[in-house]
Amino acid sequence: MQPISIILADRQYLIRAGLKSLFAGKEHLKVVGEASNEAELMDHLQQKPADLVILDHNQPNSFSKETVERLKTDFPNTNILIISADNHKESIYEILEKGINSFLTKSCDGDEIIDAVKAAAKGEKFFCTRILDYLLEKSFAKEQDGNCTPLSPREVEIVQLVAQGLIAKEIADTLNLSTHTIYTHRKNIMKKLKLNTASELVIYAVQTGLVKQ
Repeated sequence: MQPISIILADRQYLIRAGLKSLFAGKEHLKVVGEASNEAELMDHLQQKPADLVILDHNQPNSFSKETVERLKTDFPNTNILIISADNHKESIYEILEKGINSFLTKSCDGDEIIDAVKAAAKGEKFFCTRILDYLLEKSFAKEQDGNCTPLSPREVEIVQLVAQGLIAKEIADTLNLSTHTIYTHRKNIMKKLKLNTASELVIYAVQTGLVKQ
């Protein structure tokens, strides 16, 4: 199996060196380039595309939200993992709205970074706990346009209860259903919405207004 090819895009040398050290010796990960600014990053990708760019979008005069837009337009087959020191919620919401679905803060530990790299390289969603908290604090989704949810009324009830933090047995007791039935509903819900985790289901509930802030 080919290793995941990675370009590190961060203006701070210590961050790039730290990530290189973290990935060293891991046969499934290979750093193929480094960039301290957008021009260097684009030059690397034009010469040799990579599977994944690890980027801090919040570095004025080096990388920005426009860098993300350019990557998505010019190199659509290259996945993006944001690892940023950005703590401004509105800025984070804005970058997520641009289609970023893998985002860590620079306070994350090594294991979490490795897991995020593996997920992001496959185009899967991966958010650290702090980013998930931000998503749950405020929905950045646009107002619903009147389209009906693909879920049945019963499924909507279950999503709302999951978002409230109830486990399957508690949901079953609340709705007077068996635990097995709840598991079956949840499986169907995840399939309908093309989601993989409970966290993603909670984010969906917030974004679509099924639960209120």
